[in-house]
Amino acid sequence: MKFIETALKDAYIVEPEPIGDERGFLARSFCREEFIKHGLNPEVAQCNTSYSKKKGTLRGMHYQAAPHEEAKLVRCIKGSVYDVIIDLRSGSPAYCKWTAVTLAADNFRMLYVPEGFAHGFKTLEDDTVLFYLMSDFYHPESSRGIRWDDPAFNIEWPETGSLIVSDKDKSFPEFSV
Repeated sequence: MKFIETALKDAYIVEPEPIGDERGFLARSFCREEFIKHGLNPEVAQCNTSYSKKKGTLRGMHYQAAPHEEAKLVRCIKGSVYDVIIDLRSGSPAYCKWTAVTLAADNFRMLYVPEGFAHGFKTLEDDTVLFYLMSDFYHPESSRGIRWDDPAFNIEWPETGSLIVSDKDKSFPEFSV
């Protein structure tokens, strides 16, 4: 497995290293020892699947507040997404900064999202599926979100035609620094 540092400290793109032959390949997509070696949270409490019917579906920006902050390992297993994270850790040198990566079924990349980060994505294709490993269980009382178009972050989302955003995600407050 390759761990590629992003512009935000503690967030990584994780790429499997396939071992292949004429039949295809095998590659590790998770290894507890490798995550520990890179200082990442290896706990898996829950796995989630997200399905989006239409290209242009935007979900985010979501996170869980303390004491139930969660790390995520996100992989696109069908279609593709523009995946965005924001560092919300006060005191971090990257506080309120964002970065993005394209995750696609055919590039096999994953994104490690540390605790204290907001996460969201925009689908680039119809019928897109994401699979998540989560370090903590979902706790509705700790569930939070900030607006995907919050001017405090100025996220540069790709144009994909029409935009589909839930009423819940539209109603998130703007972030106050």
